[in-house]
Amino acid sequence: MLNSLEILETVKMIAEEHLDIRTVTMGISLLRCAGDDAKLVSDKVYDTITTQAEKLVETAENIETEYGIPIINKRISVTPAAMILGGRPSPRDFVLIAKALDRAAKTTGVNFIGGYSALVHKGMTNSDAALIASIPEALSVTDLVCSSVNVGTTRAGINMDAVAQMGRVIKETAEKTKERDGFGCAKLVVFCNAVEDNPFMAGAFCGVGEPDAVINVGVSGPGVVKCALEQVKGADFGVVAETIKKTAFKITRMGQLVAQEASRRLGVPFGIVDLSLAPTPAVGDSVAYILEEMGLETCGTHGTTAALALLNDAVKKGGVMASSYVGGLSGAFIPVSEDAGMIAATRAGALSLDKLEAMTCVCSVGLDMICVPGDTPAETISAIIADEAAIGMINNKTTAVRLIPAPGKKVGDTVEFGGLLGTGPVMAVNNCKSTDFIARGGRIPAPIHSLRN
Repeated sequence: MLNSLEILETVKMIAEEHLDIRTVTMGISLLRCAGDDAKLVSDKVYDTITTQAEKLVETAENIETEYGIPIINKRISVTPAAMILGGRPSPRDFVLIAKALDRAAKTTGVNFIGGYSALVHKGMTNSDAALIASIPEALSVTDLVCSSVNVGTTRAGINMDAVAQMGRVIKETAEKTKERDGFGCAKLVVFCNAVEDNPFMAGAFCGVGEPDAVINVGVSGPGVVKCALEQVKGADFGVVAETIKKTAFKITRMGQLVAQEASRRLGVPFGIVDLSLAPTPAVGDSVAYILEEMGLETCGTHGTTAALALLNDAVKKGGVMASSYVGGLSGAFIPVSEDAGMIAATRAGALSLDKLEAMTCVCSVGLDMICVPGDTPAETISAIIADEAAIGMINNKTTAVRLIPAPGKKVGDTVEFGGLLGTGPVMAVNNCKSTDFIARGGRIPAPIHSLRN
């Protein structure tokens, strides 16, 4: 039985090492709202969310005060919106849904709401196609809505028609939010092997296998892990792995305490704890700094992928020993604009897009919060998505792309997003074209090892 005594040893971690609960996310099923009338569905969506999540923020704030544990974000994820509007909806119909989600998020007081999503890894319904077409407009007229599209899985392969379209959608979203340096793209993720219980934005949605409502908690502590490694300087990698595992265990126990307490108070089932080392722009709260503490001069140099693989594996091993319900994405995130060490490595020329792609083979998601020149062709963005989806498909892991083609910006410029989204140095992309490759369309078949039945 968990109690507050189990987190007393984390006081120093919280006070000095940036340990926090990154998010308490309530997943809400909107299947009960499904219908063909966009206005009626929108009204039901608003009512369902505001009723179910009425006390989410208040409850999280009370837990934060009583236990002294910082809870940085309170969020909501919902059923992929493409599933709740049937018939032959138009993109305009889905913008009504997006606005309802935004109003509900503001009414409940959460930081973000995720689930303006479509799952199109094997093909598109009329609703999927309309939602995807609506994304640029929806993200430009809302403040808190986050969107995601799943274009591939290990079992289905990669829907290259969807990949091609998402390149164009990302470009259009950047253009529609150009007065904010393409900020709409920071709320849009393209997935392969998306998971149903991810509490982190921008990719969170409440899967169809989830209950009517569920509490998922995301814990983060890069600074804690770095400080722990400072105590074992010069030790071999076995000691490094054990140190990370023990630290991850303590962090996960704290997350489970918060998750179970929120579940009890809200009368909503506890889902999972996502132990993801999600960095912030704050100095000392960086995944890159952990890798450098292992002995790398700077993140991005040779050895970075091996160091990240060790980190990701040790975090998972420590977490699963602390809770039977570790889920989501659990591991290490590498969002460039949100990590002070990665920002510095990029500016120093040590960290490139190609190296980041290699790192995504062994970390918890993919190419995340990366700014590229505003004139990057849509086909190039689609090809980057295809590469990342292929890594996920072949390795049976979740991968994702969150690129911001910053309008008017070129390599070496900086994009200021502020808050947790940080500062994005504009990175170079390969200038050789992928146009004919993307134009082929169709579906890349699933790999042979997907046939496991």
